[in-house]
Amino acid sequence: MARVLTPDICVIGAGSGGLTVAAAAAAFGVDVVLIEKGRMGGDCLNFGCVPSKALIASARRAQNARTGSQLGVSTDGVNVDFARVHEHVHSVIAAIAPHDSVERFEGLGVTVIQETGKFLSNDTVQAGETTVKARRFVIAAGSRAAIPPIPGLAEVPYLTNETIFDLTDCPQHLIVIGAGPIGLELSQAHRRLGAEVTIVEADRALAREDPAAAALVVEKLRGEGIDLLENAAVKRVSGAQGDVRIIVEGDGGEREIRGSHLLVATGRKPNTDTLSLENAGIAYERSGITVDKGLRTSNRKVFAIGDIAGGLQFTHVAGYQAGLVIRSILFRLPVAYDPDIIPLVTYTDPEIAHIGLDEEEARKRYGNKVKVLKAEFSQNDRAQTSRSTEGFVKLVVGARGRLLGAGAVGPSAGEIMNLLSLAVGRKMKVGHLAGMVSPYPSLSEAVKRAAISYYSQAPSNPWIRRVIGFLAKFG
Repeated sequence: MARVLTPDICVIGAGSGGLTVAAAAAAFGVDVVLIEKGRMGGDCLNFGCVPSKALIASARRAQNARTGSQLGVSTDGVNVDFARVHEHVHSVIAAIAPHDSVERFEGLGVTVIQETGKFLSNDTVQAGETTVKARRFVIAAGSRAAIPPIPGLAEVPYLTNETIFDLTDCPQHLIVIGAGPIGLELSQAHRRLGAEVTIVEADRALAREDPAAAALVVEKLRGEGIDLLENAAVKRVSGAQGDVRIIVEGDGGEREIRGSHLLVATGRKPNTDTLSLENAGIAYERSGITVDKGLRTSNRKVFAIGDIAGGLQFTHVAGYQAGLVIRSILFRLPVAYDPDIIPLVTYTDPEIAHIGLDEEEARKRYGNKVKVLKAEFSQNDRAQTSRSTEGFVKLVVGARGRLLGAGAVGPSAGEIMNLLSLAVGRKMKVGHLAGMVSPYPSLSEAVKRAAISYYSQAPSNPWIRRVIGFLAKFG
């Protein structure tokens, strides 16, 4: 039966960003309608962060068993039951799903509509038999895997992040197109769980990361037996289920690679095609909906957050943007999205992470005022205890010691990034990190070690020596 709803806020998309907006608004007693055409929890819960990290956890246990002899612990071999790994991944999803469920949000007072939403006008959305006329709209419809126009690909069975977690048998030979975060995380996990893996990347692996840090990750992957081809283009694809063939062109000419499964991990595409954005006067491009710093679209009644707004496509970005939108809509506060305070982590082993400006960007903005400080994990006592000494922490420092950015590659780099996220986000100075008391032994001590190196020239400074000598005369 047709109905018309007139809430204060209508949210389209029940991923991280949409759920955050809906829950926060409902907590303040605001009338909210939430529209979701797919699974509650969006890509992160069902096809992204949660299942991939669960898979990585299983793979890490297998690798720890293989390499335990380095620490004096040996096993008779590693037996991977891939069907049970599959069960583990989906049990983790099931454990988290109630928090994102229709029942929970209806309990919070949110009206949930499980239909495809599309705009009829600048202030009206149709979702199934329901018409929603709201004061404000928040589009948080997310993204999906982008499929490149490779000849033959459409005729060959392939996997994306939305289907690979359905496998109950380990691929014999997994071919991966794309060496970004998704491609590398899933490649290493499947290799550790028993698959042969070949990765093909048209650019360099982890092209957006610090080259030295990315090189360490690549070295580790190759050391584990992954065949990683960089600067290689996939020319065409052929084959059938269980027998996929790709033709790759690189420095040595063309070669054929045969595998049992093909994973396409070549980026993301915003879910703009079903929204009828033109009817609402909402401007968008291939990369996503166009927004200003306050995350408003060209229609002043409509905000866009998360993957669909283009830019950085991560769950925590959507959550951060959701908080800004709530402040803007409910409290009329001025807000501005700042991508420089967003930490990014790739959960390979070693992990690689960064926040703020890298060395190249910082020098473009601030010239020779920039200093780069570095501390190797080989000099960190906690890293030595586990023989996980590859990698480093890097701090990018500007005038008067202000932190402009930071990066890390190595054990628990993602956890270390919490500290660096606070420091960069709050515009702290390197002295704050140098002066902190860090528990010993801990991996985060590498941050303090890098910060202290900012003052490495102080002992040889003649003026400081004269001051010390002068003060010594007073007893």
